Amino acid sequence: MPTQSLQALIEMRDVLLETYAVNDAMNQLLISHLNPRAWRAILPETRRSEGRTIAAIFTHLHNCRLVWLRNSAPHLKCPAPLDPDRCTIKQAAAAHRRSGTQCLRMLSDALSALPGRKVAKFSRGSWARVWPAGASMFAYMSFHEAHHRGQIIMLAHQLGYRLPDNAAYGIWHWEKLWKQHGFPSRPR
Repeated sequence: MPTQSLQALIEMRDVLLETYAVNDAMNQLLISHLNPRAWRAILPETRRSEGRTIAAIFTHLHNCRLVWLRNSAPHLKCPAPLDPDRCTIKQAAAAHRRSGTQCLRMLSDALSALPGRKVAKFSRGSWARVWPAGASMFAYMSFHEAHHRGQIIMLAHQLGYRLPDNAAYGIWHWEKLWKQHGFPSRPR
């Protein structure tokens, strides 16, 4: 492979890893600005069995990461799962940091071109077919979390606990998030 093509692939891999790291920073931004009363609140017209609370959505995100780690990177230490009925905002934030770090390690290996990589497959769970590890794995993981971030923002608003603009819209300030995360350059 020509040196220029190899450099382009390495840069693309690095950008995807930076993007996933910032993905977790977006989750942390929302959770840190969430009104504590919204954590377990239920819409008045919704029965408990019909919808998730914000606590349940953050728990779902973390616990999905654990499934991906256990099934796709069993060599990595898997953080403890969260219980949606018991976890606090502080516990969820800490759990997300741990699972986000491990998912980043998994993606780093999965997106590697090295012959001895350990993450060669991506399993979303027993309900789905296994995929080769790589760009589709990254996309699925990122899009899954973005979908649920949208639900969290909308649910907080519907509950009357609207997130402040610097959180709800802050997830779109990628240059700022890149800088806060200590990356040497802005999104590229």
